[in-house]
Amino acid sequence: MSARLDWTSGAGRALQGSLRVPGDKSVSHRSLMLAALAEGRSHVRGFLEGEDTRATAAVLKQLGARIEAPADGERVIDGVGLHGLRGTDARLDCGNAGTGMRLLAGLLAGQAFDSVLVGDESLSRRPMRRVTDPLSRMGAQIDTQDGLPPLRIHGGSPLQGISYTLPVASAQVKSALLLAGLYAEGTTEVIEPHPTRDYTERMLAAFGWPIDFEPGRARLSGGHRLTATDVDVPADFSSAAFFLVAASVVPGSELHLQSVGLNPRRTGLLQALRLMGADIRIENERQSGGEPVGDIVVRHAALHGTEIPEVLVPDMIDEFPALFIAAAAASGSTVIRGAAELRVKESDRLATMAAGLRVLGIEVDETPDGGTIHGGRLVGGTVDSHGDHRIAMSFAIAGLLAETPVTITDCSNVATSFPGFIELANGCGFGLREA
Repeated sequence: MSARLDWTSGAGRALQGSLRVPGDKSVSHRSLMLAALAEGRSHVRGFLEGEDTRATAAVLKQLGARIEAPADGERVIDGVGLHGLRGTDARLDCGNAGTGMRLLAGLLAGQAFDSVLVGDESLSRRPMRRVTDPLSRMGAQIDTQDGLPPLRIHGGSPLQGISYTLPVASAQVKSALLLAGLYAEGTTEVIEPHPTRDYTERMLAAFGWPIDFEPGRARLSGGHRLTATDVDVPADFSSAAFFLVAASVVPGSELHLQSVGLNPRRTGLLQALRLMGADIRIENERQSGGEPVGDIVVRHAALHGTEIPEVLVPDMIDEFPALFIAAAAASGSTVIRGAAELRVKESDRLATMAAGLRVLGIEVDETPDGGTIHGGRLVGGTVDSHGDHRIAMSFAIAGLLAETPVTITDCSNVATSFPGFIELANGCGFGLREA
């Protein structure tokens, strides 16, 4: 855990410039895992140099994968093959990476050796039964602490493919089951109540594993091989989200965000902001490593409250903290429903955002699965991010609009997903400093 760090965010200037945010965290995690299990050498470029992704790399190296970092944002992985990982008596520390822990649980469920996955204080409070229960149906033996980490995975358990309908849409759970399915006898099928991000499916196909998938469903069988391939990681949409919202709400702003991943299962925030009246344009759309990519131009616009369609919720679950700030700056009220998943992220994001906005003078009616944000005048104050990186960066946007500075406590975990955030933000017009 990094030392505690607080920020102060004050009025900056109209946001201007062209920038590229760090690489996509979800793609970075998955590229390491599949490259480690592949046969041959893979090059990953645009890799996110964050604490979460580095934790995943460290775990894979503990298990015998050969991973080199010739330069920032680059990894060279010599894969050991599907059955080439080696066990270790040491605990495997996932840090703050919920994605890393849940996906590794699926990957390790089919190994011949035992493993213990641990995390930091925040990750140790996050529920894991949503992953361990369906993995157990496949034959995995995983012990938890009342459904929480650490995860003790007993090796040597033969896995059997299953057809599983997710009770709650989750790309992490889906991905864990598909990774376990690589080692399972027969066919593994995952059916979702709402389509979620298909990074794992696209990347498995890129690494040569036969897989059938469509929105809301994925199906593969065991007994194949992964072949090394090169991966160009697009800029992370979740990181771009803070700049999309900031430029939308700060008068006179225009930002150009380069090479942003535009996976349709990830970009619900684009549609939500457009429903609120945002001025966002996509240019130079293209494909990179099987993923849609484009440049985003966003200009200030007068936002108005709206009801966020529930169908968008799974496609913007990580972007809700930023959306809360857009809603606070909008005229009228914004209604959010169907987002109970936010209560089991790095923090209870519904409660944390509602509490912080109230400190800043915004009225929020909180509900079990969402709430109503009544746009209004932001005043200054001190808000607690509860160690949640997305909460911290979202309230940095609020400081641009507030009448007096906003102090945000416990911001050190921003490095998990967005190293260099302060420098990049201040370079385009934020007024952000360490408190």
